[in-house]
Amino acid sequence: IEASKMAGTGTMTLTGQLGDVMKESARAALSWLRTHAKEYNIDPDFFTKAEMHVHVPSGAIPKDGPSAGVTMATAMASDLTGRPVRGDVAMTGEITLSGRVLPIGGVKEKVLAARRVGITEVILPKQNGKNVNEDLTPELRQGLTVHLVSTIDEVLALALQPVSSDAHPAKKPARPVVATSPRP
Repeated sequence: IEASKMAGTGTMTLTGQLGDVMKESARAALSWLRTHAKEYNIDPDFFTKAEMHVHVPSGAIPKDGPSAGVTMATAMASDLTGRPVRGDVAMTGEITLSGRVLPIGGVKEKVLAARRVGITEVILPKQNGKNVNEDLTPELRQGLTVHLVSTIDEVLALALQPVSSDAHPAKKPARPVVATSPRP
């Protein structure tokens, strides 16, 4: 998922053949960021003098569902704060306006897709902990760190590189990994 800010009038553009629920997730993510702009050192004028464009690659393939909410919030937060997303982490979860991370379906399939592209850490909703224990075999979990989170603040703390890159060496930039169900 890609996010880019530009001069504009406070609007958001969504592309990539997104369904209504996925569009709502992007709007909820942007609203949460607007509410918490000061905490993340985001210029408050951004929301009236600029535009955010969110694109989900593979535009010919229709996508829908709420599970990319935390991924969209992270992509937008990265662009607005200048903090790159770590390249070794994948995430999924629905986001609420209050910043809670809600459970999603297809945990096993999403973790398998992440493993296929070399991801070593995944961020999942805390309420999906049962799926991790019941659906992910020990072989699938081997070498994989699973973070169970309840809030978008926890997601951003795990997914974004630190403010000071001198304190921690930068990891390779993120590769796009769509948080929706994998393609057949």
